[in-house]
Amino acid sequence: MSEMSFEEMLNESFKTVKNGEIVEGTVIDVNPEQIVLNIGYKADGILTRSEYSNDSSVDLTTVASLGDTMEVRVLKINDGEGQVLLTYKRLAAERGNKKLEEAFENGEVLTAKVVRVLNGGLSVNVDGARVFIPASLVSDTFEKDLTKYMDQEIEFKIIEFNPKRRRIIGDRKQLVAAEKKKAQEELFSHITVGDVVEGVVKNITDFGAFIDLGGADGLLHISEMSWGRVDNPKSIVAVGDKIKVLIKDIKGDRIALSLKFEDQNPWLSADEKYAVGTVVTGKVARMTDFGAFVELEPGIDALLHVSQISRDHVDKPADVLAIGQDITAEIVDFNAADRKISLSVKALEAGDEQAEEAPVEE
Repeated sequence: MSEMSFEEMLNESFKTVKNGEIVEGTVIDVNPEQIVLNIGYKADGILTRSEYSNDSSVDLTTVASLGDTMEVRVLKINDGEGQVLLTYKRLAAERGNKKLEEAFENGEVLTAKVVRVLNGGLSVNVDGARVFIPASLVSDTFEKDLTKYMDQEIEFKIIEFNPKRRRIIGDRKQLVAAEKKKAQEELFSHITVGDVVEGVVKNITDFGAFIDLGGADGLLHISEMSWGRVDNPKSIVAVGDKIKVLIKDIKGDRIALSLKFEDQNPWLSADEKYAVGTVVTGKVARMTDFGAFVELEPGIDALLHVSQISRDHVDKPADVLAIGQDITAEIVDFNAADRKISLSVKALEAGDEQAEEAPVEE
């Protein structure tokens, strides 16, 4: 038996590899574009950036260092220059697909980072495997702008798994809906009419504002925003404001809210401030054919009847008054039960005339 040559003995000391085989290698060189691995074969393995990740901007020196070990798959034993071409991303994707398949079969909730925002939805990465979440399945409400999810970790379930057709579909909507339902049940389990709770202004409309109470939205109607008259809800609240509100009513899953706290009700002390005979000043808030309503303070309006505007004849209040005009008048009637106050300017004019006609004592 002839002795083996040095080259033959050297080759004998190396293991054999084949295309498709998974091997472990040690990093012996790395630069931004490729990693060189000692895989125990007579030739070193080359892992390029494009076979490490789908991210063409990744700098390989940030993900691997000399002496690191990593598992890779052999793509081609001889690249024409005697080197072995390797892939990491395909092996990772295969393992990721296996994880996705198991999650699909078990109904498991997965967490992954959003790597791309597409026109039709989001793309997330699970251990190298891509999952597409359609825009309609991102949330339980329509979201026009999905860019806020970029680079965010989100939870979802796999609802379709077909790697051969490259269709792996995720659903976040059902998790969001389930979480909201749980929060809603928790909220309704402990709130009652009369409670004061804190919420965040979520949306404002012409008729009021919707307040997020942490599980359900409540409606703060424009008529409940102040004891006084409110023409525009945006003059009272802004989106994002944290406010304390009174739960006025609960009907099914509808919650009516109010900012009219009883201890701030201006009518509580109105009988003292607006007794008959008191002279007051207010602003004309609105007018009708029969008179003008004068705001004495937020929440308390008084009626100045057309017949009490002047000692002269007045056909319509609008002929002599204007919205926002300051009016000084005497209170001639106060009805606490019906919360009605009547004013008279004519009474003051009569008093002034009597004062002028009174004889001067010598």
